[in-house]
Amino acid sequence: MRLRTYLALPATALVFALALAACGSATTGNTPTATATATTAPTSTPAPTATAPASTALILTATVTVSGSSKAVLTNAQGLTLYYFTPDTATASACTTGCIGVWPALTFSGSGAPTASPSLSGKLTVAATAPGRQQVEYNGHPLYTYSGDSKPGDTSGEGLFGKWFVATPSLSPM
Repeated sequence: MRLRTYLALPATALVFALALAACGSATTGNTPTATATATTAPTSTPAPTATAPASTALILTATVTVSGSSKAVLTNAQGLTLYYFTPDTATASACTTGCIGVWPALTFSGSGAPTASPSLSGKLTVAATAPGRQQVEYNGHPLYTYSGDSKPGDTSGEGLFGKWFVATPSLSPM
């Protein structure tokens, strides 16, 4: 029984590493590296403003430290940092299959449109990514969380493979 446990741990780590590597591969000709990982320490806890109650807002903002600088970022309702993936296009998400296990999509269900607190200068929309799933987009960029972030304020996905970056309120339209 112990032998199975010891063999299962390296196999699980290998599957995770392969899934993460698959997210970093692209056809742009750039060699993926993971040298741009940010050191993060929250400088404030994400909190809703008076413009909308936390229970209805899908996206919040928080100020965190990213690569040694204080930066306003978008977060989900639980305070986890949201990211965008540079290979995504205005018409399709490039993070699919194994990638989505490491970088879960921010999804929206229900009627109407997703909301943010405080109100953002950019545009929140949803796009169908799979039957019954609607992925939230900010200024046309599909949004994701990172499985390597464990608490509000974490931004350990920043800069991974030169393709994953924290989403900020000033993110330019795609």
